[in-house]
Amino acid sequence: MEEGIPDAQALSDVDTRVYEAVAGLAVAGKPATADEVAHATTLPEEAVRRSLDALVEAGWLRTAGTAYVLGPHGWGLEL
Repeated sequence: MEEGIPDAQALSDVDTRVYEAVAGLAVAGKPATADEVAHATTLPEEAVRRSLDALVEAGWLRTAGTAYVLGPHGWGLEL
């Protein structure tokens, strides 16, 4: 694992679902707002917001205005 990039196994189930929804929305060319992520995951919006904040703090995601984008990673995913 690269230094500074958190371990994926440390993510909770909610965080994993939220991260995957952000990635899926990015691939589809849609903005990953809290509302869109809540809709995509069927999780309560408050849980999604807490998870998005935690994922940003951990470096998994970055904010882009009112949306979220993937943070740095080393998995070879090209967007």
